[in-house]
Amino acid sequence: MKKIARSRLRASAAAAATLALGCAGLSALPASAAATADGLVVQYRTSASGATADQSEPWLKVRNSGSTSVPLSDVKVRYYFKSDAAGMDYRFACSWAVKGCANITGTFGVPATPTATADRYLEIGFTAGAGSLAPGADTGDLQLRFYRADWQTLGQSDDYSFGAERTSYGDWPKVTAQLGGATVWGEAPGGNDPTDPPTDPPTDPPADGPALFDDFNYTGHTDPRIAAHGWSVRSNSGGPGVPGAVWAPENITFADQGGNTVMNLETSTAGTSGSTRQTEFLTQSMKFRNGTYAARVKFNDAPRSGPDGDHLVQTFFTINDLKAPMADDYAEYDFEYLPNGGWGEPADILYTTSWETYRPDPWEAVNQHSESRQSFAGWHDLVVTIDNSAITYYIDGRLFGTHGAAYLPERGMSINFNQWLIDLAGQTSTTPRSYDQQVDYVLHVKDQVLSPAQVNAAVAAYRAAGTTFKDTVPAG
Repeated sequence: MKKIARSRLRASAAAAATLALGCAGLSALPASAAATADGLVVQYRTSASGATADQSEPWLKVRNSGSTSVPLSDVKVRYYFKSDAAGMDYRFACSWAVKGCANITGTFGVPATPTATADRYLEIGFTAGAGSLAPGADTGDLQLRFYRADWQTLGQSDDYSFGAERTSYGDWPKVTAQLGGATVWGEAPGGNDPTDPPTDPPTDPPADGPALFDDFNYTGHTDPRIAAHGWSVRSNSGGPGVPGAVWAPENITFADQGGNTVMNLETSTAGTSGSTRQTEFLTQSMKFRNGTYAARVKFNDAPRSGPDGDHLVQTFFTINDLKAPMADDYAEYDFEYLPNGGWGEPADILYTTSWETYRPDPWEAVNQHSESRQSFAGWHDLVVTIDNSAITYYIDGRLFGTHGAAYLPERGMSINFNQWLIDLAGQTSTTPRSYDQQVDYVLHVKDQVLSPAQVNAAVAAYRAAGTTFKDTVPAG
């Protein structure tokens, strides 16, 4: 991966991206570890067999050993490894793949039960563009690599999935495969089967404590309950986005969908700064810090009307103000979806980014992020938890990225949704077009780390009780 440099001043802050992810491999294994392979087999070889290396190079093939065709978008493959140090950041890259590197995704996660040889994993996925595997077919080469973000030599001799002797392809049960969420190949390090539930908290809602819940049951952007409930509909000028663009309160609307009200943020343009209308909905207070943040958000790849192609950003994030360049009490935690690319990316990409600080001029950023290059069009459950040791991001109940203690917040933040254009270079037409981002609900539970299942249970409990708004989070 490459560094991303971007300047995007928000109402009181800015954002950009560096990256962060995970590292590589270990030893031989007993033949008995080979799973029954309910339709899939993973083969592995290494292209970097030393105990240390500039980068780990796990090359993989996935073969369909079953009798029916398998959509590759339903397949996930995990390679487990031991990080070189606590908080170490890694980067993933695809050097070459028969299915095309644009159709391969790589994200890093932390096993539920870290072991002496596995406290991280690299999860490989496939976009819909990778197609399907017919019975007996394989993916061909997936020539993958990952490396330390500081480009220092990494150690891999103590990595669970690494096999120094595996210089040609062969079945390798120390790499696991999931099909439709069920593990069908391989043996994960102890207690870390991706489908094992023991480490998940119960799905009952947590004990009552300070929380914000809003079901966005409003009539329009002028509804007085919006301000009474602590929200602002942005109208002031400034970044991020196209210089000279207007932040348009009237472009935030609320509509019934199957008996449930959702908020819609519309961004529109006719290819000029003066015609560009962006939207933002945010809390008035910066009183939110540790705990769980969750929202159900619908990202859209295509415009509601007009030509496609604009460099659009659709978001859910928390943030506070930068009091001085490189101030160490700045904080920001982002979900940012770019359906048409931007910031040097050619196509769909989703970022989660944790910020320590930045300097706007000359630009310098201190942050960590995870990413996935694939379409995220449709409704998604977004969860980020912040405790005293890490920031953890989930999408649709799956771990997306974990960022280190260096990025924890020192003071409170606001909660925000916005949709805006990076620039006007993605689509140069002057034909009017508009894009939608929708939000179903938002939840914050102060000082409690909830699992995605607990989030869902808490939201269901509020709705069953007829609660459309609650805010018991104390000020300050």
